[in-house]
Amino acid sequence: MERLLYGSELQSAVMLALLFLGMALVLDEVLDPANRWHRIGLFALAGLLTLRYLWWRATETLAPFGLTWHCLFSWSFFASEAAAGLSSLSAFAILSRTRSRSQEADRNLAWWDPHPPKVAILIATYNEERDVLERTIVGAKASHHPNCEVLVLDDGRRDWLRDFCRSQQVRYLRRPDNKGSKAGNINHALGVLAADPRPPDFIAVLDADFVPHADFISRALALFHDPGVGLVQTPQHFFNPDPIQHNLGLSRSYPDEQRFFFDHLQPSRDAWGIAFCCGTSSIVRWQAIETVGGFPTESVTEDFMLTLVLQEAGYRTVYLNEALTEGLAPEGLKEYVTQRARWCLGLMQIARSRVGPLAGNRLRLRDRWSVIDSVLVWWTTFSFRIVSITFPLLYWFFNVIVIDASVPDVIIHFAPYYLWVLFALNFVSSGLIVPVVNDVSQLLGAIPITRAAIVGLFRPRGHPFSVTAKGGDRTKVVIQWRMMAPFLALLVLTILGLVIGIAFDDFAFNDAGEGKFIILSWTLYNLLILSVTLVVCVELPRVEQHLADHPERCVILAHGRLKRVWLTDLTEGTARIRGVRLKPGEEIELKLRDMGEMKAFVLQATNDGAVLSLELDTHQYEALLRRLYTQGSVPSVTSTRLSAVLAAALSRLGHR
Repeated sequence: MERLLYGSELQSAVMLALLFLGMALVLDEVLDPANRWHRIGLFALAGLLTLRYLWWRATETLAPFGLTWHCLFSWSFFASEAAAGLSSLSAFAILSRTRSRSQEADRNLAWWDPHPPKVAILIATYNEERDVLERTIVGAKASHHPNCEVLVLDDGRRDWLRDFCRSQQVRYLRRPDNKGSKAGNINHALGVLAADPRPPDFIAVLDADFVPHADFISRALALFHDPGVGLVQTPQHFFNPDPIQHNLGLSRSYPDEQRFFFDHLQPSRDAWGIAFCCGTSSIVRWQAIETVGGFPTESVTEDFMLTLVLQEAGYRTVYLNEALTEGLAPEGLKEYVTQRARWCLGLMQIARSRVGPLAGNRLRLRDRWSVIDSVLVWWTTFSFRIVSITFPLLYWFFNVIVIDASVPDVIIHFAPYYLWVLFALNFVSSGLIVPVVNDVSQLLGAIPITRAAIVGLFRPRGHPFSVTAKGGDRTKVVIQWRMMAPFLALLVLTILGLVIGIAFDDFAFNDAGEGKFIILSWTLYNLLILSVTLVVCVELPRVEQHLADHPERCVILAHGRLKRVWLTDLTEGTARIRGVRLKPGEEIELKLRDMGEMKAFVLQATNDGAVLSLELDTHQYEALLRRLYTQGSVPSVTSTRLSAVLAAALSRLGHR
């Protein structure tokens, strides 16, 4: 009878999970992610299921109070899970709205007519190489806005860059020290501009590796028709894959890790009036920045803090969700993790600053909520990933039961919550949340980010600004042994724990009941996450560069004859053509749109054409940079193709 009752409970639990899965599949075809009421209903149910799950965990799955290891770790894991759940509830509330300002920008283009405002484009640099800076400077000069001045702010004090800026006819500034890091560098430039006969009306800020599209200034300026707008932020797109995309071979099927934030979370924050500055790819009103006394230097993330300081002074930050700039994502894992740890540290410094959520300032309640939400994200997401990986080991090695529940109960309470949240997030983001990849991206930086969260909140001052290195030689396989070490150790311990569980069943599963199946499933998933994380720690060579958006016709002169061929790929130094037979080493002439004729050598013959090395003069090279980086749409992937993700991942794992 007991077995029949258990089977009935299990069947009911599975049916409930399948019901929610079926609802998700049907509603995916019915709901509109831009409809406010659809989003509210979607995330309201997600919130209710989250609370239902946490209530069940709190009332039915925890060890009884007492001086036992079971109590300590059972309750500590639940505390971590509940904190992550609280962060999720805040995210659901934010995502229940969204806003697009593209039509507003269309309506207000050239609102300043007939006198275009003066815009100073500030390019802050420290140690970037010439090729990185050159495309940014050339791109900034190509702006369609008729009244722009480009300034290069060199905190590296490099004479070659000063001479290059002179040749490019852009303004070069350097200061005697690096006080205040990037914010201090910009503030020094603001002081110089303030002394000009006519200071600018607006300041555009670009990181040294971010190239603006030709319409970046004009599109962002359109939103300043409202005098209450102090800052306009636009999204950051990237022309190279981040380390996770690249090392897993997903650069053409899975978007970079920041797409969810820039394409979906920021528009939702804008709908609540709490979008914030992200540094590069933003424009700020000169009057507003003068009112607040320049960029704040109390945090290593001066951008977010600038939004709060401006808001306190009565100026709003708005978000234009259009791809108007593109730059370099961190190319190495160390840089990737360092950048995110810096963001976390800076946010904790803001939380403890004069514009923190508990300080006596003039911020609105929603601004305080904005900071608290960000603190919760950094505090809970990554620490929860650590405990999720480590706590199953307590059972295998010490027989400590963290979750005391039956399989039907887990399915009844966890499956609807998990499936619905996954559906809701993917529905509004075009499938950006892929469980394994998402978990790996969090695990990679979990240790340094959690450390930064703790240090930043309890000791917020005295931390140096960590520069994210860009460029350099990326042509070799590099194994990040130091980053890999803790994940490798956890993988070995997890495998060893499973072996103990299999070999000594009576000992390992003592008093666990059905909990052994929960721990077993949990452990097998952790093995998958850890294995993929180790693969990501093997950094593959980077040889790809910016590609042409679409194949186009061009003309070559080879063997004394003109021939029309297809141009399929184009980078800063090479081109791939299709429709002609050529031999390696041959010299030909290639004629491209807007670039004229140029010499080219055949690097490699292909089945249907050749790969060419281009010989470009200065004017042709700059024309190529403008074509690649200031025109057309961004080259990055913005939505997930799940079948391609699976195929690419299997291919990558098969060629370790």
